[in-house]
Amino acid sequence: MIFDPKYFLYVGPAFLLAMWAQFRVKSAFTQARQVGARLSGAAAARHILDSAGLRNVDIEMIPGDLSDHYDPRANVLRLSSHVYSGHTQAAVGIAAHEAGHAIQKANNYAPLVIRNAAVPAASFGSNSAFMMVIFGAMLGFKPLITFGLIAFGAVVFFQLVNLPVEFDASARAKKQLVALGIVPQDEMRYVNKVLNAAALTYVAATLQAVLTLLYLFMRFGDRD
Repeated sequence: MIFDPKYFLYVGPAFLLAMWAQFRVKSAFTQARQVGARLSGAAAARHILDSAGLRNVDIEMIPGDLSDHYDPRANVLRLSSHVYSGHTQAAVGIAAHEAGHAIQKANNYAPLVIRNAAVPAASFGSNSAFMMVIFGAMLGFKPLITFGLIAFGAVVFFQLVNLPVEFDASARAKKQLVALGIVPQDEMRYVNKVLNAAALTYVAATLQAVLTLLYLFMRFGDRD
């Protein structure tokens, strides 16, 4: 299946969008790293969390580049060294975005609750759906194909629910950065570029998942 030209015709637009999004992220991040901020990423995140009453959320520095994330199970913000220590608009923007996820959890933000509940099924579908569909087709066993399609449907569902989660976290980040005086409103353009470019990567991932599921249905869904 991976050598089927039709597959690349289906998902080609998503791949191109993903490449463009990654270019946008790197470009925006590089620009925003050249613009100073009065707080480090870790300090900005701490300020945002404390202002929301989330003093129980820890902040840790981790290795990697753009490896920043919020771990809801451990209730910890994990920030890469450039973000954790950086006094730049790139650092405070990314740190604020991750703090936004912690605030979502504290407020029981519905899409986040649904997304977290969908993680096991999405993980299973991402790892196993293709193999089930391929083996089902090779063996002529339609129930296995159907189960594989359903499993990959869980991946698509996760990606669709993830979009409002990420968009909302960025919206919260932008609002708090200005409201708390971390970044003046008239200097937010670099933060906006970073977060908007990052949002485009999630759109690309969702589009790729949707188009892949469409391809699987078109090629294998109507087998007798």
